[in-house]
Amino acid sequence: MILKEEKRNSAGEKKESAVSRLMAYAGNYRGLMVFGLALSALAMILGMLPYICIWLVVRDLVAVAPNCTQAAEIENYGWMAFAFAVAGILIYFAALMCTHLTAFRTAANIRKQGMAKMMKAPLGFFDSNASGLLRNRLDGAAAETETLLAHNLADIVGTAAMFVAMIVLMFVFDWRMGGACLLSAVVSILAMASMMSGKNAGLIAEYQAAQDNMSKAGTEYVRGIPVVKIFQQTVYSFRAFKQAIEDYSAKAEYYQGAVCRLPQSINLTFTASAFVFLVPVALFLAPGTLASGGFAEFVTDFAFYAVFSAIVSTSLAKVMFAASGMMLAENALNRVDLVMSAPELKTAEDPEQPRGNSIEFKDVTFTYEGSNFPALKNLSFRLESGRTLALVGPSGGGTTTAASLIPRFWDVDSGAVEVGGVDVRKIDPRVLMKHVAFVFQDSRLFKASILENVRMARPEATREEVLASLYAAQCGDIIAKFPEGLDTKLGSKGVYLSGGERQRIALARAILKDAPIVVLDEATAFADPENEMLIQKAFAVLMRGRTVIMIAHRLSTVVDADKIIVLDEGRLIEEGTHEELKGAGGLYAAMWEDYMRGLEWRISSAGEVD
Repeated sequence: MILKEEKRNSAGEKKESAVSRLMAYAGNYRGLMVFGLALSALAMILGMLPYICIWLVVRDLVAVAPNCTQAAEIENYGWMAFAFAVAGILIYFAALMCTHLTAFRTAANIRKQGMAKMMKAPLGFFDSNASGLLRNRLDGAAAETETLLAHNLADIVGTAAMFVAMIVLMFVFDWRMGGACLLSAVVSILAMASMMSGKNAGLIAEYQAAQDNMSKAGTEYVRGIPVVKIFQQTVYSFRAFKQAIEDYSAKAEYYQGAVCRLPQSINLTFTASAFVFLVPVALFLAPGTLASGGFAEFVTDFAFYAVFSAIVSTSLAKVMFAASGMMLAENALNRVDLVMSAPELKTAEDPEQPRGNSIEFKDVTFTYEGSNFPALKNLSFRLESGRTLALVGPSGGGTTTAASLIPRFWDVDSGAVEVGGVDVRKIDPRVLMKHVAFVFQDSRLFKASILENVRMARPEATREEVLASLYAAQCGDIIAKFPEGLDTKLGSKGVYLSGGERQRIALARAILKDAPIVVLDEATAFADPENEMLIQKAFAVLMRGRTVIMIAHRLSTVVDADKIIVLDEGRLIEEGTHEELKGAGGLYAAMWEDYMRGLEWRISSAGEVD
């Protein structure tokens, strides 16, 4: 019944249960899981048989009392109870081995499929989804499913089998005493259902959403600590993180206090007091039974139910934790689904190879998801192979967006972006990525050696090729200042690079990649004058013979470009060379004038800006 459980979503469509969704990830281990659940059910039933043996012992002893030595079978019953108990333990251990193997494989498959899905997502997806949030949704959620498969599901199936056997046994000897023992189970189950069903079922999802938000806010806060310390904005910067913690705390306190306190108190009270319900029933039945001469039978039945009532509390506790695990796993899978529903780069059935290194935008319009205004509107231009194009404009004008469409960080809404005369959507993404190299304004380096960081551009590159690319990127001074040279591990033992040095390492990576098209997005934005000079030298090597698109607000870096395109609010406003645009008296000329005026600013001795 559990495996066939189905729910309906808000649209009225059938939604698979958490178990069914997990089994889809289990792959070839599904059969092992079913076998483990069957073993768990068998183990639980075997665990009940020693109580039957105890009842048989009591029956024989009461029947021959006070001559207990005449009860010849009690030793055999004792050994039978021992054998059933040991068999139950061993089979339950085997059941947990099966469920644990399935759980670990399922969690691994969730992580693998999630990573495979993210590898197919456009790179722009990661700009709008924080890494901490993705990690919590995928890695953390996968870990939360392990408990359900490894323990909870086996306990649910085992307990269900045991309850069926209990109902049969409880009504075999005396249905009235059996009903008294089951009364506590009915009340406990109703209390648990009130906590986990109806309007309360959505509270766990809200709790998990608050936890996701807190994880995301925490990651962003930790990453922003250097900026916070520089500008002494601790109180203001901590506000978002503090709000996320308070929201999470409020959700947790509300669920535990307002929702769970009373039902859980009732549940624990009735679960632990199954024997209490048996006593008044036994006292009510005793006079009539004793008058009819059924003393021995009454005593043995009472002893059986008194011992058996202990199983009720243990079983109900397992059901409670298993039901909680089911809810947590379902919410974990919902978070995994958010990763699995990430947009996927479509690959053409018959991909084409670029016929050259030219770049052309044909009436391109693009709008970011959730935005009401397009970032680019009917943009058209062409860049011939081996030439340099600069994209400039006010912040938010669409320059970075335009460059990001070339390697398919996003796909256009309408129009086409062509590389080598072929629409980028018809080029195999792996071929396209090899065709384009990037250098961003905030280049990411990994906690690895300089060699490994550069070699990521071309893993098969030799050590000599990596070293040559580093020297071409003017990184000789970086290698020389560290004793381990090329094998220096960045980010450990005090080994840290400045912004300009990181940019030069990133340039070495781009040089090693040797791609025919290069995209430079504000590559000198954070460089000091000395590093900028070295970066410009590296640019000369990187740009030689390649098709280059530069994005820059520092206009001195684009004066030698073969063509400059000015974008404003996503539209092409002007295009031409530096001299042509400067003489046209348009937006570029105004930007150039402002830039030159900024270079002449100075602070006078009186502290005023001239």
